[in-house]
Amino acid sequence: MKVRLLGETKVEKLRNSFVSRSRMSLWMIRAVTILLLWSCFVHLMALGEMWGPRLFKGWPSCFSQHDLSTVEEMGSLPAKISLPPKRVYQNNGYLMVSCNGGLNQMRAAICDMVTVARFMNVTLIVPELDKTSFWNDPSEFKDIFDVDHFITSLRDEVRILKELPPRLKKRVELGMHHEMPPISWSNMSYYQNQILPLVKKHKVLHLNKTDSRLANNGLPVEVQKLRCRVNFNGLKFTPQIEELGRRVVNILREKGPFLVLHLRYEMDMLAFSGCSHGCNPEEEEELTRMRYAYPWWKEKVINSEVKRKEGLCPLTPEETALTLTALGIDRNVQLYIAAGEIYGGERRMKALTDAFPNVVRKETLLYSSDLDFCRNHSSQMAALDYLVAVESDIFVPTNDGNMARVVEGHRRFLGFKKTIQLNRKFLVKLIDEYTEGLLTWDVFSSMVKAFHSTRMGSPKRRLVIPNKPKEEDYFYANPQECLQLLDEPLRVI
Repeated sequence: MKVRLLGETKVEKLRNSFVSRSRMSLWMIRAVTILLLWSCFVHLMALGEMWGPRLFKGWPSCFSQHDLSTVEEMGSLPAKISLPPKRVYQNNGYLMVSCNGGLNQMRAAICDMVTVARFMNVTLIVPELDKTSFWNDPSEFKDIFDVDHFITSLRDEVRILKELPPRLKKRVELGMHHEMPPISWSNMSYYQNQILPLVKKHKVLHLNKTDSRLANNGLPVEVQKLRCRVNFNGLKFTPQIEELGRRVVNILREKGPFLVLHLRYEMDMLAFSGCSHGCNPEEEEELTRMRYAYPWWKEKVINSEVKRKEGLCPLTPEETALTLTALGIDRNVQLYIAAGEIYGGERRMKALTDAFPNVVRKETLLYSSDLDFCRNHSSQMAALDYLVAVESDIFVPTNDGNMARVVEGHRRFLGFKKTIQLNRKFLVKLIDEYTEGLLTWDVFSSMVKAFHSTRMGSPKRRLVIPNKPKEEDYFYANPQECLQLLDEPLRVI
């Protein structure tokens, strides 16, 4: 009995000792944990003072004015770029593309080719730009667009490489690949059923013409939205071009509102279109010689006046001056000319500068040295004009070309910014009647205003013409699938 009691006493002592030690260990763990948490808290507070303003930038503000100034100061620090995850897919081959035409013709083509590559599950090689067209611009993709941004911003959709892997590059050099122009205005089934098998067979396919190779309409919404994503997010100009564009816009903004006039009245446009209204006989002869000098331009004999009356010629500077005045544009507005050298020079520009004395160009707003890097590079100069046109208070193109249409679509995407879409066929008829004395100024002006009141870049449906894609509305001028439409009801014009 005594032995048992003694044993029980020892067990009790051991138990009490174990509980005591457990409690001591528990308190020590708690103390260390508290110290660690306090240390973390102190470090987080220190980091919060440095990074907090940036983390909360854009949130409903509870900061004081001092705090807001700190936010602005910290906003100048480089932010960490969040890249989309890479899309993982079984690669069916490699697609090389050679774009043709001017800057905006190539821009739209690049968007189409990225979309085609994505839906065929192929790897796209950074597109080659046109160097053999009339403009003879030697610029590479990287000279105009931010190539690294292009690749990384779209990597969750398609794999894009700057060049072919060495083994395949050698095969291309030996001619072991397939090259062809795709059929114009094709839908995705054409690329899936006819182009994809060629990629799988040859491993590398080279599409040597890319303009207007994807249809305007009848495509799945996800296809259309990807075209928009490439255009409005993936394709950024180089930092140097972007910075120069911002500088031009800031110079203009400091002096008030500005209108960008895409005055497509350069020598090449007039020669190839055959539009010579207002030119003297020597100029008409010069334009004709130029047209015949380029064998790839098939239309040689052109009746200028017939073409003008059909609305197929760009407005002249004189016609443009009358039209802008009739529309009620303030004569003191800054009129930025987005174009190359105007044919006929100051003589042809006189009517426009008399009506609007604040006519400016990039060459008059910047120092000559600012443009050195892009001088004699028409696509880079066009990129600068593009940036200014997109940001303008009003955009007015005098011809329905690629720049006019792509800028119009970009301005729609930015909130249906005012873009006056001139109807040239209507205008030249009215202008002729006015200059012949058949209309008073008041009647002429009121008719111009009334006709164009619904042509200001407001929401509308694309015009669809089955089997006539060239005559229907261009996707990039009105990418309606990608737009946040306003409350105003859509209408067909």
